Amino acid sequence: MIKLIASDMDGTLLNHDMIVPEENIKAIKHAQEEGIEFMIATGRNITEARPLLAKYDLETAFITLNGAQVYDEDNNVRVEFPLTPEWIKKVVQELKAEDLYFEIITSDGIFSDNKVKRINNLASLISNLNPDTPFKLAIALSSARMELMNIKYVDSYEQILSDPNIVVFKIIAFDTETTEHLNAVKNRLLSLPNPGVAITASSTYNIEINDIHAQKGIALKKYAEQRGLTAENVMSLGDNVNDTTMIEYAKYSVAMGNAIDDIKKIATWQTDTNNNAGVAKAIERAIEFNQKS
Repeated sequence: MIKLIASDMDGTLLNHDMIVPEENIKAIKHAQEEGIEFMIATGRNITEARPLLAKYDLETAFITLNGAQVYDEDNNVRVEFPLTPEWIKKVVQELKAEDLYFEIITSDGIFSDNKVKRINNLASLISNLNPDTPFKLAIALSSARMELMNIKYVDSYEQILSDPNIVVFKIIAFDTETTEHLNAVKNRLLSLPNPGVAITASSTYNIEINDIHAQKGIALKKYAEQRGLTAENVMSLGDNVNDTTMIEYAKYSVAMGNAIDDIKKIATWQTDTNNNAGVAKAIERAIEFNQKS
């Protein structure tokens, strides 16, 4: 019996226009009416993720920052796995050595040290996802989206890293031209003795660095256990590297039609793409499965 469904956001619940298709909204509400809990599992932080569902009148629990924080539907923190100061220092050193632009996600919000690079990175992502979009339009869309996001800018990251009251949960690095530098950082960090970080990605153009315990699968397992559930009661949906552990954990795991091959290989089954409401189709399949059980 499926009692909990956990879905990734980008590339899964959201289409390429960063919108939740109407079919997905209806399916989520249908699942909730059938007594199935629906939750989000995303690399985004809570201030980015929650508003995307709130406007559709959807209240859910959230696994955020790849599992670094878990919130219940009442916005209470249920699980936390911050990065340690030792590993923050190592990560920042490696990213600077490769001259990569990166952002730091903390207990006090998202921090950037370069607004121009922030906008250009987002514009490049929009252009890569939507090749027909002219780059100038992508820049305009990025600037508009930035106005809606609570990004804080600092002259130097030392301003926040030296503040004992700020907790770091995730560091995300970008390179929209090549994966060479991102892979170099990833390989060097993971080759260090007793690596204390988990390194995933939500697209080809980034790496996301968390504490070793901050993984979607670990967070989903802990949340399910708090609900008195096991993997036998859980469905997970995803498309990219940072979804791997929750796809491995859930008995009923679903790869999006647009998922990378590594996710498709380990998932129980495959649904349609994010642009064709693949989440809705998977949810309806779960409801039908329960009705037959």
